[in-house]
Amino acid sequence: MAYPLDQEKWRRVREMLDRSDLDAVVVRAPDNVLYLTNYWTMKGYDLAIFPREGEPTLLVIEPQFREAQRTAWNKDVRFFPFYHPKDPRPPMIRAVEMAVDVLQERNLTRRLGIELSQNSQICDRMVGEPTVYWQGFYDAFRAASKETVDAAPLLAQLRMIKTPQEIERMRLANELAALGMEHARDNIEAGMKESEVAAMIEGHIHHVGVGYKGKVEMARAFTLVWSGPGIATFTATSHRPVIENEPTLVEIWVCADGYWTDLTKNLCPGHLTPKYHQLLDQLLKIFNDAVASVRDGAPMGDIDRIIRKGIDAAGYPGQPSHPVGHGVGARAHEPPYSHQAAPGTMQTGMVWAIEPGVYWEGGGGLRLEDNFLVTATGCEKLCSYPDDFRR
Repeated sequence: MAYPLDQEKWRRVREMLDRSDLDAVVVRAPDNVLYLTNYWTMKGYDLAIFPREGEPTLLVIEPQFREAQRTAWNKDVRFFPFYHPKDPRPPMIRAVEMAVDVLQERNLTRRLGIELSQNSQICDRMVGEPTVYWQGFYDAFRAASKETVDAAPLLAQLRMIKTPQEIERMRLANELAALGMEHARDNIEAGMKESEVAAMIEGHIHHVGVGYKGKVEMARAFTLVWSGPGIATFTATSHRPVIENEPTLVEIWVCADGYWTDLTKNLCPGHLTPKYHQLLDQLLKIFNDAVASVRDGAPMGDIDRIIRKGIDAAGYPGQPSHPVGHGVGARAHEPPYSHQAAPGTMQTGMVWAIEPGVYWEGGGGLRLEDNFLVTATGCEKLCSYPDDFRR
């Protein structure tokens, strides 16, 4: 289900290359390969070469060649052997050597951008075996070009502002998250294991998401589920039981063809206790105050500042210990980030995850989180599942 070429995205990338006086960028991070070519790698060994002028080149392992041809925007797709009978080296080394050959073939060796400071990356579609960089990767491109430049911050800056196609893809991921949460809300029971709830949500999203609306080829969900006293800042889903009349908190990332959500939604079998009613009311006000600050031209730090001031006033000084505002897109966590001490202004087309949380000593608490598209006059909530989850 290949998307049409995102012309706006390619225009922005070429303008960045021109401003930076780069012949090309070479990317290996799966999210940057996806961003530039629309191809979401299966194993993470693949590379993309995006020149200032001319057709990008995508290099993929041989078993993925036909799929890459079908889904990639660029026509120049080449394969390297996944297994070579005379070469025992890992396949990523063959990918780098092939990339160097392409750069020399196309005379792109004067000034080259590579990912020198890629602090994180999304998983490939195999999920459980993320790929990493190695010294030989950097050495090969430095040796092949007269000058290398760190392209990671240049691409991160571009990716902060979503194109209309990216926003459409993120809407699909958020719709699937809402469907998964609605399914869990209708089927959760006190006494279930947290892991049962997680499996119910993840399985339902994978089931309905693959082929969703004829637009989604691959959809996966990744959750953390904690109930009642099991709620904490960060911990693993366990066999703890779902507690009646207390929240079951669901940290939910949904990925639809490489575009992500980062949400925290809640369920409650029964009716919230008075203590949780009070906490939810406090957090909803803080959350809504922060959301009201989101608009084109507003200081990025306002999200962090408003949330922490509100939580302090609610009687929980110093909380939460995690960041409360960041970008979402081809990664679940990507720039920009909101910090009260950092500069920067919000811009139309950014998508923010906003996530105030309060955690009680000894266990329990609550977090709310949704994704918001910045507009000229305010912002738009992307997930339809309610933050006030009381029935």
